[in-house]
Amino acid sequence: MKSSYATELPEDFWIPVPLDTNNITAFSPYLVPQDHLGSTGVFYSMSAFMFFLFVMGTSVNVLTIACTIQYKKLRSHLNYILVNMAVANLLVSTVGSFTCFVCFAFKYMVLGPLGCKIEGFTAALGGMVSLWSLAVVAVERWLVICKPLGQFSFRNHHAIMGCALTWVFALAASLPPLFGWSRFIPEGMQCSCGPDWYTTDNKYNNESYVLFLFGFCFAVPFTTIVFCYSHLLFTMKMAAQAQADSVSTQKAEKEVTRMVVIMVIGFLVCYLPYATFAMWVVNNRGQSFDLRLATIPSCLSKASTVYNPVIYILLNKQFRSSMMKMIGMSDSDGEESTSTQSTTEISKVGPA
Repeated sequence: MKSSYATELPEDFWIPVPLDTNNITAFSPYLVPQDHLGSTGVFYSMSAFMFFLFVMGTSVNVLTIACTIQYKKLRSHLNYILVNMAVANLLVSTVGSFTCFVCFAFKYMVLGPLGCKIEGFTAALGGMVSLWSLAVVAVERWLVICKPLGQFSFRNHHAIMGCALTWVFALAASLPPLFGWSRFIPEGMQCSCGPDWYTTDNKYNNESYVLFLFGFCFAVPFTTIVFCYSHLLFTMKMAAQAQADSVSTQKAEKEVTRMVVIMVIGFLVCYLPYATFAMWVVNNRGQSFDLRLATIPSCLSKASTVYNPVIYILLNKQFRSSMMKMIGMSDSDGEESTSTQSTTEISKVGPA
């Protein structure tokens, strides 16, 4: 169903569908099921999907944190950043995904305006911590492998500082809607919440907030990731050419290239739909669009709580072998030694 833009809306209220009704409260996502946006089957399917994200996202991220606590060998500077990401993902899955599971089951934002604000804020906070953690991982890989600062050594306290910055940046971006710069309201099928980038109410300065999010929370980390991984690929390529006869170096170059491609694609899948949709709305004020489309970016961002750990943690042989050992599926440390050897080979390719 199509919707136009509204410029005057009651506090904590969403755009009614359609706008030309004389009884707009009949469509309030805080009061009644939003049956006009989809069939019962669609809502229940979304509820099941959110339950899957809740269970899988919570499980894999709890396991990541538990493994790091139990196995001292995992407490490296890179793994600190991955655990930071796991904590952020856990926040999104336990609050964001679970809330959406309940609301899709009832077919409206049954938790009310306060629940909407809580879900929107926690999902935004956790998502942005995870996003900035991806940038910190890229910087760490660039510093360790490419050695742009010569003999500078990236240590645990640097990783802790990087993790702290991700929370500072995330709070700087997710707190403003709670204090009047934009606001958290129902989005898409009205069963999840996010910053208001639909309306043009000057009271909330929504457009400036969207531009801030696009620049600070998408363009900057994405540019950082592309810059760092581009240099990483170049360094690996040069090392492979210089050591054309080294099977281990050639293998390391292929592994790093594959991982970089997967990481960049994962980042874009997480955040490009949100950034693209929001910027399209800002630059096409007055044009109608299907409200249900806004559910897609929300689902993709929440799904990152599952596929980000797969990319950054489960592809880490040391983490993977420790997880398997913790759940009783493996007693062998063979993969750990393989991982250590592979890491050593990759770390040696940088300039002295």
